[in-house]
Amino acid sequence: MTKFNLLIDGQLVAGADTLPVINPATGEAFADCPRADNAQLEQAVAAARRAFPAWGAADHAVRHAALSKLADAMEARFGEFAQVLTREQGKPLAQAQFEVGGAIAAFRHFGAQKLSPQTLVSEPNSLVIEQYAPLGVVACITPWNFPLILLSIKVAVALSTGNTVIAKPAPTTPLTTLLLGECAATTLPPGVFNTLVDANDLGAALSGHPHVAKISFTGSTATGRKVMASAAPLLKRLTLELGGNDAAIILDDVDLDDLAPKIFQAATYNAGQTCMAAKRIYVPRAMVGGLCDRLVAIAEATVVGDGMDPTTQIGPIQNQMQFEKLIDLSADTKAAGKVLTGGAQLNRPGYFIQPMIARDLPESSRLVQEEQFGPLIPVLGYDSIDEAVANANASEFGLAATVWGTDLERATAVAGRIETGTVWINKHLDLRFDVPFGGVKQSGIGREQGEVGMKEFVSTRVVSLAR
Repeated sequence: MTKFNLLIDGQLVAGADTLPVINPATGEAFADCPRADNAQLEQAVAAARRAFPAWGAADHAVRHAALSKLADAMEARFGEFAQVLTREQGKPLAQAQFEVGGAIAAFRHFGAQKLSPQTLVSEPNSLVIEQYAPLGVVACITPWNFPLILLSIKVAVALSTGNTVIAKPAPTTPLTTLLLGECAATTLPPGVFNTLVDANDLGAALSGHPHVAKISFTGSTATGRKVMASAAPLLKRLTLELGGNDAAIILDDVDLDDLAPKIFQAATYNAGQTCMAAKRIYVPRAMVGGLCDRLVAIAEATVVGDGMDPTTQIGPIQNQMQFEKLIDLSADTKAAGKVLTGGAQLNRPGYFIQPMIARDLPESSRLVQEEQFGPLIPVLGYDSIDEAVANANASEFGLAATVWGTDLERATAVAGRIETGTVWINKHLDLRFDVPFGGVKQSGIGREQGEVGMKEFVSTRVVSLAR
């Protein structure tokens, strides 16, 4: 069995204890992971704090070169990263390979970006310049659905802008973070990047630590509230990318044969465990039957299995707790509406569930109101665009949405009425590094990616001088 270690102050070290890592395709442990304690958390914070002055003061070209070497080290272990990712997270190997490639690309892209001072005012008697300075120690706390790419974006931006980092992954998917630590051990100065794995017991101590300047958190809205509360006494900087209950609004001029596979993919990519997945499908009432027929055919033909099997299209649910939630939600949906196919546990080891298509659900049903985070798809009829938009907006969440239609002017007008951070038209999950992303309402605070996302990791200083 491969041995994994924490990275603290440039050294690969054992944890104070260990945690088993479960392969969701089998329900059994396939690796042991080091588990940090409070003493190791303090060591990591102290190391990051010591490393910050030199790293933050270094020329950007020095940081860019180091991050390029880190990307090279990851690329040299590409196959290992992908296989470990599939085994700990469950997603098909092709999707894991895509995620690893994206993580490497994130270090290359953001490592090359530089926030240069901006001249705000230039007049004969006045010059005003906006300058940027790194914050210090940044804690990056990440979830289990995309454990490598979500971490890599945060770390790449934080390090490129001169901060030092402590990474804390979800305890069910810690191994790719530890592999990243192994790559960093040979490419970054000691203390610049550190890894901690816990059993969900160190989060408050990390986010409330007086020497951690910023928390960059991706995860559930419920946990985001706790992170915000623990950071509040010190008024520290926060970026929160939280849950979503994203609506897909389908207009009446679409081709259902062309649309159905795209909607199914938007709803079930990564077994539906995507915060920006299409979670509520709104379609003109007269088209509900036609869309459902096509989605049922796709769902029943989809291969659900171990992500290491090249024929698998949808892998297992990542962990037992989420799997049990989906089974319960499936049972509730059968009582509330009409389940056309799927939603049952597959008769095999592991956390497998067949994709479900349901219709005729009231807006008050749990599958409509809650973020399912799994391959359970509600198809909801509407009689007018106003009704569809109102229902889409009747949510505490506002992360992303999609609009599907042939008339682009009309589709754009509908998109402009949806209360969400991102709206895609006739596409889904198009996340460019140079475009900011984030939510409104209870889907988060702040933005990631793009120049706006980079500025989340720096303090702004305005220098105003007379001349």
